[in-house]
Amino acid sequence: MAAAAPLAGAEPTKLEKKPIKFSNLLLGAGLNMFEVTTLGQPLEVVKTTMAANRQDSFAGALSRVWARGGVLGYYQGLIPWAWIEASTKGAVLLFVASEAEYYAKSFGASDFVGGISGGMAGGVAQAYATMGFCTCMKTVEITKHKIAAKGVKPPGTFETFMDIYRKEGIKGINKGVNAVAIRQTTNWGSRFGLSRLAEQGIRRVTGKEEGQKLSGWEKVLASGLGGGLSAWNQPIEVIRVEMQSKKEDPNRPKKMTVGNTARYIYGTSGLKGLYRGVTPRIGLGVWQTICMVALGDMAKDAVEKLTGETVTAKH
Repeated sequence: MAAAAPLAGAEPTKLEKKPIKFSNLLLGAGLNMFEVTTLGQPLEVVKTTMAANRQDSFAGALSRVWARGGVLGYYQGLIPWAWIEASTKGAVLLFVASEAEYYAKSFGASDFVGGISGGMAGGVAQAYATMGFCTCMKTVEITKHKIAAKGVKPPGTFETFMDIYRKEGIKGINKGVNAVAIRQTTNWGSRFGLSRLAEQGIRRVTGKEEGQKLSGWEKVLASGLGGGLSAWNQPIEVIRVEMQSKKEDPNRPKKMTVGNTARYIYGTSGLKGLYRGVTPRIGLGVWQTICMVALGDMAKDAVEKLTGETVTAKH
């Protein structure tokens, strides 16, 4: 008996991997570098200062940072650690997220689930590839006690890096990397989902149909809400800062894990302590959104002219 001919139009859509273009990587690195060099690092420094000194108010943290070095105090850890992180994390995210999304869809996942899976996998890869040691060194720079004795020069950033490496090895410069991985994977998963929910709400309010393009300000609002609301996981950020901090406290656990650090923070500062620094973090999320969404189109045009490629990455 002859095999039945396949029905016309019944051929499944071929699943293709998204190409990783140099123009996409350049756009991501450029936008991240601009974001961190403007308001990003000052907000990061204030957030980290509040998380490490949990008795400080927002105003108190601003004063503490100013006393540490004036305007330059707000840019501690920018060079080279924040620049290394900003210029590499986008590339890592694009490569890994593209692969993870492709394999998730090959197992039957929807676009929505595939997107979240890709983002979460990319977030974990970011943590273990570059963000672990970069966030650790930024936190060390921000929280280490400056040597104030006369005639004693405070150690430089690379001197501090090598000192930690000699004493504690790879583990020392990647301290708190597991907390960074948890933060990144929950960040990307929740940002993606919350931004999509916000977009749906905006469409209902404005009467726009599914698939109809949002205006620039509507995109900023949706992404800003997603970025701001994703700060729900601030406790893991406070835990990360405490694990990486050079603050001296004899009551801190000798060998710090995510679990015992959480118990230590709760025991010394209560539930409120786990949310210290959430205000500047929300501000950081909104600023990142403005840079990626509002400035994304202008940066996209510039990169396309420079490379001659069509940028396909979504920012």
